[in-house]
Amino acid sequence: MKTSKLFAFTSLCLLAVSCGKDDPFAIDESNLQAYYKNGDKLSLAVANPGAREIDSVAWFLDGKRVAAGEKLAVTLVDLPLGYREVTAKVYAGDVKPEETSSRVEIVASTEPAPLSYTVVNTYPHDVEAFTEGLEFYRDTLIESTGQKGKSWIRKYDYKTGKVFRQQDVSGEYFGEGITVFGGKIYQLTWQEKTGFIYNADTWKLEKKFTYDQNIEGWGMTHNDTHIFQSDGTEKIWKVDPATQKHLSFVNVYAGTRKIKAVNELEYANGKIYGNVWQKDLVAVIDPATGVVEKVLDFSKLRKELKSSTAEVLNGIAYNPKTKTFFITGKNWDKLFEIRLAE
Repeated sequence: MKTSKLFAFTSLCLLAVSCGKDDPFAIDESNLQAYYKNGDKLSLAVANPGAREIDSVAWFLDGKRVAAGEKLAVTLVDLPLGYREVTAKVYAGDVKPEETSSRVEIVASTEPAPLSYTVVNTYPHDVEAFTEGLEFYRDTLIESTGQKGKSWIRKYDYKTGKVFRQQDVSGEYFGEGITVFGGKIYQLTWQEKTGFIYNADTWKLEKKFTYDQNIEGWGMTHNDTHIFQSDGTEKIWKVDPATQKHLSFVNVYAGTRKIKAVNELEYANGKIYGNVWQKDLVAVIDPATGVVEKVLDFSKLRKELKSSTAEVLNGIAYNPKTKTFFITGKNWDKLFEIRLAE
């Protein structure tokens, strides 16, 4: 019995940070700000409650060494938005340093400005369409919808609503955003972690792929080289069209506020236009940084709807031929053509 108690005590000592030793080191967070902007100065120090003798301290920001000494004073430059990890490696006589970490949140340096627009035209929209994606391809509007058993991709005459072609999605999938890149239609599904690639001319299914990240599928768009994908969080992913691999991401911030549910996406004139889920807003986002530069408020469009089942704003497409945007939502009975203010 005595041996058992001794073993238990020894085990507790091994699991503890210190057992009969001085208190462990930590990062003193008393001066830590709620958030920081690039250009701000970050000042931290090592807390040493046991007054132990310290040989040296190395400071790391996201794994990159930035300073040495018991106190950290560094100007934040070109850091990605979102939470960044600060680590102090404290050398105090032992062969291995003791590590202690904290984190800081980097937010956008500027607040987004409101962007005005005018409604150019109003067209009919299928009130049964639970819109998830909207995009022009060769002057024809392509739309995707969600809900299991009701998901499809359709191309149609937006002026009349006449359907040219429709591809139904298997009932086991909840369809999400689409984009057309390199003569292929890419389509996401919501929680099934599965995507589809169709030939944009024949609409024949060419490939089914699995997401390489444990994320949901929401919106899609593209520039000349990459696909961009949202996942229902503040992240917008950059995706390799050839391999469907998620290469990197940016966190979307409007000033100090994280935009937690970026939805349907459209790329136009070097910016990403992103629907904000549960809001009648579209954020104009810098794809390189995630900074929301401007905001479009489409709450007035909702007042023009007659559908009693209309849900959230979700659908934005840019027509390069007319240089206008087309706006709709889930189960909306109208499609609005708008022109942005200069």
